Amino acid sequence: MEIKERILLKAEVLFWKFGTRTITMDDIARDLGISKKTLYQHFTDKDDIVYQVIQYRMEKNRAHVVSQVADAHDPIEEIMLASRIVRQQLAEMNPALLIDIQRHHPRAWEICTEFKEKFLLESMRSNLKRGIEQGLYRPEINVEIMARLRMELIGMAHNPNVFPTALGSMADVQVELLHHFVRGILTEKGSIIYNQYVQDYQNDLTPVTR
Repeated sequence: MEIKERILLKAEVLFWKFGTRTITMDDIARDLGISKKTLYQHFTDKDDIVYQVIQYRMEKNRAHVVSQVADAHDPIEEIMLASRIVRQQLAEMNPALLIDIQRHHPRAWEICTEFKEKFLLESMRSNLKRGIEQGLYRPEINVEIMARLRMELIGMAHNPNVFPTALGSMADVQVELLHHFVRGILTEKGSIIYNQYVQDYQNDLTPVTR
């Protein structure tokens, strides 16, 4: 493995565990067993490492989402599988990470915003349109508003001021918000299918039967 990729992978682990604010170049170099001089041969500063780590991670996330939902039987299962991916990622992430990036690393935050607007939001629009076409989602829903609502609900679960940790983990909150959102857009036909999926899936939405 090339040294730059090793640095990115180690920095990703540290940022996801502790956030970015408390991690220094010294910490990254020490954990890798390399000198800071070697770090600076590949990155201009910590902000550059954060930027490239987030870029690297978003590319992986995009590929992972696409591959995981490719075999979904219908838009309802697709949205449930996508929610599972979100919760898996949240379970690995320190809640401070997104706050740190938004406050201190604007270039990296721009990548997060672009991932949300150009990939997640467009994927949600497509899901809603196909759900309507298949008679699973109510035809009168406003696709643009509902797609953006779903994105905001996902983001809202990260906010401890809205959902304090005493109420449950971010993953727990995501499950509740998922059920609230999906049940609000389903037709009667969609509700039957969704309720069956809820029975077939465990809390982490890992399939029990297919």
